[in-house]
Amino acid sequence: MAAGTNVGMVNINSDLGESFGPWVMGNDAEVLKIVRSANVACGFHASDPVVMMDTVRLCKDNGVSIGAHPGFADLQGFGRRVINLTIKELEANIAYQIGALQAIAAMHGAKVTHMKPHGMMANMSADSAEMSEAIARATKAVDRDLIFLCQANTEQGKAARKYGLRAAEEVFADRTYTDTGMLTPRKEANSMIKDPAQAVAGVRRMVEEQAIYSTSGKRIPCRVDSICVHGDGPTAVAVSKAVREGLETAGIKIVPLTELPSLAH
Repeated sequence: MAAGTNVGMVNINSDLGESFGPWVMGNDAEVLKIVRSANVACGFHASDPVVMMDTVRLCKDNGVSIGAHPGFADLQGFGRRVINLTIKELEANIAYQIGALQAIAAMHGAKVTHMKPHGMMANMSADSAEMSEAIARATKAVDRDLIFLCQANTEQGKAARKYGLRAAEEVFADRTYTDTGMLTPRKEANSMIKDPAQAVAGVRRMVEEQAIYSTSGKRIPCRVDSICVHGDGPTAVAVSKAVREGLETAGIKIVPLTELPSLAH
């Protein structure tokens, strides 16, 4: 198989470790049996040091590659509110959060191998070269070997490649897209896909055609390295399990980000 191609394989990732103290979000233990890469909240939009530690341990137990999931310092808003940081502040926020997870991972003899921005930080940077480049610079400064898990066809991938980082292009199993190729805002009624069968059909189409489709049916070509399934909704486990089974039934192997040929050094 030639380097740079992922024939017959794809990654599935999920945003996890988003509980806080006694407050529990999602079903990480079950989702981690399904996905192969986890984006672990780093304490700013969600999580705390103990939750981070428990999540890293679960990742290691399940052979799931570990990624930092930095977000805005917005526990009450779960990182989904607009916060206008300076570039200096954004770079410091990214470095701080990656470093925190690296320290927790080291306690378990594990390693952080990718980074994916969370929530509103991700959505804003997807459309902003300046923000994406700040995130890429900070990530590279901490560890030049980290994979930047990017929203497909956005400024994030361009920035990652500009700064010499490996870029994994991500699509979403349980979200819809607008005609611009961006995620449908969560405030809109049709932003989420909750039916497992619909999610499976959409994901297989994206992987097989290397393209996303908007809610109006517009085809937007893109590279599909990874599929994100969310672990925090009532249908999360059912959708995640159905997506994995649907892909494997189609003969597609599910692997950690670190094992995708397109991301090989």
